[in-house]
Amino acid sequence: MIGTPAASDLGWARPGAGAATGTGVLVLSGSSGRLDLARAERLAALGATALAFRWFGGAGPAVPREVPLESFAGCLDLLERECDRLVVLGLSYGAEAALSLACRDPRPAAVIALAPTHVGWEGHRDDGARARSKWTWDGVPLPFVPLAEGWVPDTDPPQFVDLYRRSLDQAPAELLTAARIPIERYAGDLLLVAGGDDRVWPAVASARAIEQARAAAGRATTVVIDPAAGHPVTFPGEVPPDPRRPYAVGGDPGAPERLGAAAWPEVLRLLG
Repeated sequence: MIGTPAASDLGWARPGAGAATGTGVLVLSGSSGRLDLARAERLAALGATALAFRWFGGAGPAVPREVPLESFAGCLDLLERECDRLVVLGLSYGAEAALSLACRDPRPAAVIALAPTHVGWEGHRDDGARARSKWTWDGVPLPFVPLAEGWVPDTDPPQFVDLYRRSLDQAPAELLTAARIPIERYAGDLLLVAGGDDRVWPAVASARAIEQARAAAGRATTVVIDPAAGHPVTFPGEVPPDPRRPYAVGGDPGAPERLGAAAWPEVLRLLG
């Protein structure tokens, strides 16, 4: 079934006896496609029941393209069997998934979006193929912003934030409206965490756009920003990410840990 995730794409981390808080957290990684067991285990140490989900690159879609949001809802079904309160935590592409899901599935009490986006983006494109959405719902591809054609990086390693900014600038207004994630529909708690030196995509601008849209709808949003941080976020007790990457992520030394520490009190609050 489309909403049933494969067991091989799931990684459970459960709290010790007597430590459970009743909160279940769905943990979503970004474009790495990895099963983020380390983050799930960190949350389980706090008393949450955490479920890491490899949402592409495993038994499901091979690449992040036309991924059914129902597969994330299926993970919530599994958590709901054990927990009475649900939270979704996602980074980058995973934040895009978390926000897109929360507009359509009212069950999460809180969403934590690390390096968020306010619009849906084009999914993985094979050479010479047409642009397609990253997500579907009820079998229908969601509107998306296509990446600008002909973009060539002028830095080594490349800074993809320039591509995303150009794509937003070139997109027609009606397309931007259609592709915007209508997160103001979501009535739960929302935490956005972003770095002002994010060189992957414009996370701070997206966080502010989300905050503004929700404020206009009478909904509050918690935003944590470090102007000198980049794309990665490392929470206290987690191992810092490997800085060796084929693309620039931004941030000064220690930025992932500093941004994670700044957001940590809010994360703990939302975990209950």
